Amino acid sequence: MDPFGSYKFAISARATNNQIRKKSQDGGIVSAAYIHGLESGLLDGVIVRDKGEDFCAIPKVLTTVDEVLSAAGTKYTTSPNLSVLKSAVREYGCDKVGFVGTPCQVQSIRKMLKYPVGYRHVPDKIALIMGIFCMENFPYNGLKTIIEEHCGIKMEDVAKTDIGKGKFWVYSKWGDVKTIKLKDTHPYEQHSCHVCMDYTAELADISTGSVGSPDGWSTIFIRTAKGEAFYKAMEEAGVIEIKNIDDVKPGLGLVEKLDNSKKDNNGKERAHRKEIGLPLPY
Repeated sequence: MDPFGSYKFAISARATNNQIRKKSQDGGIVSAAYIHGLESGLLDGVIVRDKGEDFCAIPKVLTTVDEVLSAAGTKYTTSPNLSVLKSAVREYGCDKVGFVGTPCQVQSIRKMLKYPVGYRHVPDKIALIMGIFCMENFPYNGLKTIIEEHCGIKMEDVAKTDIGKGKFWVYSKWGDVKTIKLKDTHPYEQHSCHVCMDYTAELADISTGSVGSPDGWSTIFIRTAKGEAFYKAMEEAGVIEIKNIDDVKPGLGLVEKLDNSKKDNNGKERAHRKEIGLPLPY
């Protein structure tokens, strides 16, 4: 079995719109997809993690390009994106919803599509499921400890966070840049992340993350027929610039290394929990 799950093909890409790239993380693929979807009519509403007070993450339903640009960028803390799915359909009246989430959230939405208990009239309104690469996530208090105690920046002053080159990066509104080694952030991770076996959001229509591509670009897995159709529409509209994944560095070898690392480490944790009688989510 392929370490990345089932997919049709992989590429490296970035948004061609400079405004999107400036506001987004890495290649701005999620923002570019959402904006193209809203402008072309492929989507009429999208679900995101938006920035709340003191850099917390909150789920929101967005229906305009300006809203998507305002919400751009990764938030490395938990956000219950599925909690607003019914609201997108029933309150906002959306018929073509775009959803983005971590691998565990993508798994949840796939289960909901198969067994839509409590989600009547919702499954046929989901037009696109995007997943983001994820090794682990942080509860808000864990993130706050990393940023305030280790990096010395107040939460209300955070402009952006990033993960790369083995470090957690914090950028303040005043131009300060602070880092902490990723190995030192492990105590603040969400414990449930340690039993997850999915790094690249294997059940999404389109999965994306920075790993494997050069700075400013994103690695993308096109996984389903729906994802392929949406990707081709983006390509034809010229909203993304594309490179062959085999021509970029560090390439899929690094993605596979991290994917295997997550599966190996978390597989051992799952075996340990099973041995001592602790429950597992699946």
